[in-house]
Amino acid sequence: MSLQKNQAAHSGGADAEVQDFYERYPYPRPVESLEKYRQLWQDAQKRRADYHLFWPAKSFREDQTILIAGCGTSQAAKHALRWPKARVIGVDFSATSVRHTQILKARYNLDNLQVYQLPLERINELATSFDQIVCTGVLHHLADPVAGLKALREALKPDGAMHVMVYAPYGRTGIYMLQEFCRRLSLTATDETIRELIAALNALPPGHPLENLLRQAPDFRREAALADALLHPQDRAYSVPQLFDFIQEGGLTFGRWIKQAPYSPQCGVIANIPQAARLAQLPPVEQYAAVELFRGTMVRHSAVVYRDDTPSPQVIQFTGDAWLSYVPIRMASTICVEERLPVGATAVLINQTHTDTDLYLPITAAEKRLLEAIDGKSSLAEIVAKAGASPPKQSQVEKARSFFERLWWYDQVVFDAATQTVNK
Repeated sequence: MSLQKNQAAHSGGADAEVQDFYERYPYPRPVESLEKYRQLWQDAQKRRADYHLFWPAKSFREDQTILIAGCGTSQAAKHALRWPKARVIGVDFSATSVRHTQILKARYNLDNLQVYQLPLERINELATSFDQIVCTGVLHHLADPVAGLKALREALKPDGAMHVMVYAPYGRTGIYMLQEFCRRLSLTATDETIRELIAALNALPPGHPLENLLRQAPDFRREAALADALLHPQDRAYSVPQLFDFIQEGGLTFGRWIKQAPYSPQCGVIANIPQAARLAQLPPVEQYAAVELFRGTMVRHSAVVYRDDTPSPQVIQFTGDAWLSYVPIRMASTICVEERLPVGATAVLINQTHTDTDLYLPITAAEKRLLEAIDGKSSLAEIVAKAGASPPKQSQVEKARSFFERLWWYDQVVFDAATQTVNK
């Protein structure tokens, strides 16, 4: 197709420099096998949970049109494996990344995947609209991120959903210090420079802001990851308020965080600090901004966003009685621990994708019965009736409401609210 041959020659200056960077140092590191990933997503309930993370109020379907904008070396192939009934299109302005994706497409017979070398600012040339757009780790590298976001917004269907990830500033303080170090020494991305940087990182003084990131992310010391972090010719970061301004400027509206607990004043240690009551009185965006400052270690923000003219808002609420018709679906990344428990707890729930160790949820025996009644089919009203007296007392209903709201904020469940929407 002509689009595959259509290079990103329109972009000079910074964009051309970024393109050249990724031709030489593709990121993420190319992989040869996606077999573990394929096995991970064989579970239909896992796919259903992923779907309702983006669309709680829409009935589950697997034949979406999905755009991976800035697909890198494997992301589009992974989504094509995850959603075999979907039509997946991956675009990237790096010929190297497109080539690695094409190799995976052939290796896994991904007939539902198309890949083009195309900058996302020109996504309109595909003449296709998408149910879902995934753009992670890309917009913050563009010369004009708002123009890129607006281009994606125009390709998103009115009732579509977009997964956006951009860098966050405070947890990347050490990275930006080392970036400045590299600039002052006029270091550029070459194989020799990267090898020397890896050696230099071993000599970082204890307590350096980069030390914690190196400890938590050993992959950071690999050549491609190190080049992407410290020698990238262009990146920026967004605090929570800046991200919300960015989303609005792009013609979109915030839906939810991919992982909510790290931002919530209801979750973890921040719920018990002396300022918790004052924090709870702030508007949601101000809460998120305050929690980001308190935690201080966020390196990225991942959010679900929608068009600002979406006809069917995807909102989960626990006021009124509508929540009783929600169908909870457990997240596959969560575990129930029954050893070394806090006083009064029967178990502790942990989402293993959380990096903050305080984000665990102690539960009582009654709450554990409610949790065990989740089967992916029963509504919350049915679960409450199964787990307690029938009909349940109002006090039991209120305790159940509080518990399921906490499960949701702690990223233990998502909800299928489509039935509730239809019945309205």
